[in-house]
Amino acid sequence: MADILLAHSYHLPYDAKQVRKMQPYPPLGTLYAASALRERGFSAAVFDSMLQDPVTGFPEALQQEKPRILAIYEDDFNFLSKMCLTRMRELAWQLARAGSAGGAIVIAHGSDATDHAKEYLRNGVDFVLVGEAEESLAELCASILNGSGISTKIPGVLRLDAAGKVVQSSPQAPRNANWKNLSKPARALIDLEPYRQAWVSAHGRFSTNVVASRGCPYRCNWCAKPISGNKFQVRAAESVADEIRELKQVYGVQHIWFGDDVFALNQHWTKQFADEIEARGCALPFKIQSRADLMSPETVANLKRAGCADVWMGVESGSQRVLDAMDKGLRVADVVVARRRLGDAGIRACFFLQFGYPGEQWEDIQQTIDLVRKTRPDDIGVSFSYPLPGTAFYDRVQEQIGSKKNWLDSDDLCLMFKATYKDEFYLSLRNALHAEVDSWQNGGSTVNKECNRLWKKVFALEPRSRNSEATTFAPSTPTGGSDQLVHLQVAQAGGIHG
Repeated sequence: MADILLAHSYHLPYDAKQVRKMQPYPPLGTLYAASALRERGFSAAVFDSMLQDPVTGFPEALQQEKPRILAIYEDDFNFLSKMCLTRMRELAWQLARAGSAGGAIVIAHGSDATDHAKEYLRNGVDFVLVGEAEESLAELCASILNGSGISTKIPGVLRLDAAGKVVQSSPQAPRNANWKNLSKPARALIDLEPYRQAWVSAHGRFSTNVVASRGCPYRCNWCAKPISGNKFQVRAAESVADEIRELKQVYGVQHIWFGDDVFALNQHWTKQFADEIEARGCALPFKIQSRADLMSPETVANLKRAGCADVWMGVESGSQRVLDAMDKGLRVADVVVARRRLGDAGIRACFFLQFGYPGEQWEDIQQTIDLVRKTRPDDIGVSFSYPLPGTAFYDRVQEQIGSKKNWLDSDDLCLMFKATYKDEFYLSLRNALHAEVDSWQNGGSTVNKECNRLWKKVFALEPRSRNSEATTFAPSTPTGGSDQLVHLQVAQAGGIHG
């Protein structure tokens, strides 16, 4: 039995796209919260819904643990939790109602609970924690468990008052400056064997996740940061290297995914990390998310020494106008240089691309296609612009968002505002670009017949899929630092041909 049962609401079988990828990772944010509770002397258990059926498994966990507190603590290091997928929200409320019916005080934390606190507090949740909440969680649990009444001075606690209004204990969301010094995530509280089996069966190796840093200081105006804001903190390189050595030697891990929002922000830290990995002889191939303008020659060399195999860069667009409109603070030329440096070092260079940003026109899309063809990344991930609460992007399109405010799952890919083109065009564009990049990896030197067919569909759809009510904004100076969106001019006729 445990005083506190932690859970999260991401269940892989509810997300068809992620099932096809079959790359499940443990909920590190939830496990860090468990570590914080255990450091304070609380007995804690974790119900991990990633691979376990919550319909049958969660009631069994409640019956076994009989917790006084249920903490539905989402994994802040899983980007899918930011997207507030409808199925996962429904599961969170299902868990909350079950916990409440079992007599537990229910606490919720996560991006969606932060953005929609009232809905959570009306669906079985007693308290919502905002910000970096490990310390607030421990303090709130102590207040509940000691029986002396719940303190109103704990920072970042939301609840409903007698009139049904959401009240917050402090005006600002807490920032946990001690996160980087927390013990490693409490992996012993979950069963890693199903993860191993899933990975080995689908990919022939066991991969798991680590985080070296938290937060991101950049200010892309479409990126939501409800938990950490623009604050960034990084763990000691020695601690991260020790964790990797343990995962390799004790758990038999063969590959690492760093869940950091932005890895290698500090080139001196990256060098130290490579030194610590080499000193321990514990290098494993790993994959990171970073930025093209961080890929200096020194950083690339140190990443290679540390074992880096893949760098996923938030390229977003090949149009400088779109990048400036996003406040990305990135130059297209940086992408070209970074791709070359990574390729020369034998590191796979992969691009995250985003289509459908307000004002993006055919000319801008063609520039993105041209950048991909010119640089030939090793892989791409294509997404559609998604309005997240709390962003300048969301504020400017929220009046256009209808009853559907969230994707059902990560394969939904429906544009929820009036973009330049209709959904069918963007889906066809994604399919054609993916097919072409895939053809390169299969040894094709030219675009094959299937790619040509897909591109012909894109070009046929382009003129007839234009949205006459597309979102446009007044021009602003593209400085990369303004919170205004830049109006992108309509492209001239013509284009790239597949």
